[in-house]
Amino acid sequence: MTRYLLRRLGQALIVLFLVTFLVFGVMRWLPGDPILMYLSSDKYKITNQAEIDRMRHQYGLDKPIPLQYADWVKGVLTGDLGKSITKGTTVNEELATAVPVTLYLGLVAFVLSQLVGIPLGIYAAIRRGTWIDSTILVVANLGVTAPIFWVGIVLIYVFGVTLGWLPVQGYTSPFVDPVTSIQQLILPAFCLALGPLSGAIRQTRSAMLEVLHQDYVRTAWAKGLTERRVIGRHVVKNGILPVVTLAGMAVPMIIGGAVLVEVVFNIPGMGRLAVNALFAKDYAIVQGIVLITAITVIVANLLVDLSYGYLDPRVRVV
Repeated sequence: MTRYLLRRLGQALIVLFLVTFLVFGVMRWLPGDPILMYLSSDKYKITNQAEIDRMRHQYGLDKPIPLQYADWVKGVLTGDLGKSITKGTTVNEELATAVPVTLYLGLVAFVLSQLVGIPLGIYAAIRRGTWIDSTILVVANLGVTAPIFWVGIVLIYVFGVTLGWLPVQGYTSPFVDPVTSIQQLILPAFCLALGPLSGAIRQTRSAMLEVLHQDYVRTAWAKGLTERRVIGRHVVKNGILPVVTLAGMAVPMIIGGAVLVEVVFNIPGMGRLAVNALFAKDYAIVQGIVLITAITVIVANLLVDLSYGYLDPRVRVV
């Protein structure tokens, strides 16, 4: 186990280096100067070139890209993710405000997708060929193919504008006002969970159908065991690994979907912060968000791999 964890840690460091350096370079190769974008037209008229050069030196933008990346890595190792050019605050402060919002939204969406998707997939497999199975599959296929931003707009129009049941934008902390927080969370959480939920239904149904045709399952039925016992002890337990793998893949899907959902529903989370920083070419914020996202995905994949040995004794982590 120790060797495996050390090997995965080495792989994670390589992935973090490649991802962050790639984003670091791409952001600087894009057209536009963040200093000039920060200065308004009025400020630019009264700002001389020496002042612009001073600001560029202040943020280290006058150095070669490899040296800029090395300075950024040194800061990350000491807990300093840099300073925002456009906001004048530190990246740590911006992320401290935005990350809990996205974490709250993403966690609710992930739990909702798995708690609803997996049971529906199991039930569809058990009732294969019935109208229940067909209905669940139709809903799952629609959920996989429907664009997130379109679903969000439809939800806003139906439940917010037309019916007036739910708020269509904003975020309130559950520690401040739990009722308002839940009301504001319903539409974006459903919108964000729809894709992973539909994928969980399809994958669970496929995995359960494959196990249902195994000899040991037919033997369990022949012994006269109840349906609940056969499904719970023999079918689900032996067919859950592909579902767990897909659950791990749902994490980056939810993080990516949060960008669109937070923009559509005007939620001040990490996704909307990334979009605003990208348009403003605020290097430090984009780099910090990419780092947090990469670490989250790596940890999720590691937990999925470690869970294999627990769920199936035939799998050994070496």
